[in-house]
Amino acid sequence: MKVAVIGVGHVGLTTAACLAADGHEVVGLDDDEARIDDLQEGAMPFYEPGLDDLVRAEAKAGRLRFSHEPAEAIPGAEVAFICVGTPTRADGSPDLSAVQRAAATVATHAQSPTVVAEKSTVPVRTGERIKQALALEAQAQGGASAHEVVSNPEFLREGTAVEDTLRPDRVVVGADTERAHAVMRRLWQPLLDRHDCPYVATDVRTAELIKHASNAFLATKISFINSVARVCERAGADVETVADAMGHDPRIGRAFLNAGLGYGGSCFPKDVQAFLHIAGDLGYDFGLLRETERVNREARLWPVAQLRRLLWNLSDKTVAVLGVAFKPGTDDVRAAPALDVIEELSAEGATVRIHDPVALPNVRDRFPEVTRAEDVTSCLDGAHAVLLATEWDEYVQLPPARLAQLLAYPIVVDARNAWDADALRAQGLTVARVGAPQVEVLPGL
Repeated sequence: MKVAVIGVGHVGLTTAACLAADGHEVVGLDDDEARIDDLQEGAMPFYEPGLDDLVRAEAKAGRLRFSHEPAEAIPGAEVAFICVGTPTRADGSPDLSAVQRAAATVATHAQSPTVVAEKSTVPVRTGERIKQALALEAQAQGGASAHEVVSNPEFLREGTAVEDTLRPDRVVVGADTERAHAVMRRLWQPLLDRHDCPYVATDVRTAELIKHASNAFLATKISFINSVARVCERAGADVETVADAMGHDPRIGRAFLNAGLGYGGSCFPKDVQAFLHIAGDLGYDFGLLRETERVNREARLWPVAQLRRLLWNLSDKTVAVLGVAFKPGTDDVRAAPALDVIEELSAEGATVRIHDPVALPNVRDRFPEVTRAEDVTSCLDGAHAVLLATEWDEYVQLPPARLAQLLAYPIVVDARNAWDADALRAQGLTVARVGAPQVEVLPGL
């Protein structure tokens, strides 16, 4: 099938490359000419493990092309995916102007009936708005729209986006006609033949709600375990053991029960706000999600409180922060918890050094006064404390003796519970962990 993918950000580029890998002829369309030029030359706009090799392989095979000209991408496409950004407005609602422009682009340039597939995360009933935009554009051109709109939400995770797209745990398609469902089944059939997963066929509105409900639930699960962590700290218990025992119950599961700095990235914060706004527009006060947001904000304050308690004064101290990406496996710093921590430490007068394997270029303008260390050693050397903010493997695998050797004060704040606390303590290090009994303040500091 011939497929157009409008918007080649994280979701769009991954979708385009994986559809090409399944044998479809795909054109990635974006109005960012510099990004398209880079992709045409084989340069990736962001870090995503495995995606660069896949993009280059499919481009070389001739199944994947990129353009900033709609006339090169839209005509002849049986399916046009909308994968544009939906940033959050001040009131928490998503800005859907790019979605409307994408729909108008299809209506203007399509030469035959096209299935327009929402891949961007959008509020319920956006499909009806897209239908309206298609009809209005067709009317302006003196015709009528024969295009159909479906919802095909993505469930990829940054850092594992290729795997999640090629081997998903479900494919959700919402369509209101049998023809549209038939087109989408044919599109995904190579994947379904290769990989055993459910194909969830539903109507458009239900499919639109599935994505927001999924992300909001996962965010709530993270905030729940962070609330449990606060109780554990006060009771002298260990949240890791609590979470492990909870996870043995198949009704609960262990995934997303990792206490720490809370959720970040481009999806969970935006989707929780959007779902709150959607529910409010429909007349329902989704108070549980407001509490989820509050707990998430609170989680970001935990490491600063620990450092303040262990170091007493921060104004004359150097703190090494390991990791700025919102999670390992990506260079994405959007809503990254580490950024709030760095700002708070700087505001209290601490000298902050930061390191990240791939994300440092993305914080250059935000923290001009913060030292961006070229390697882990220079970040740690002589620091009064180290804060683990993103659990990259290279940090987790640091020998405890090396930490003890480099730090001026033996203070470790593990905000991801990723280090072996007993091994660190065996080297004379004082370790603060999330949801664990509070360590004593070191004498003489």
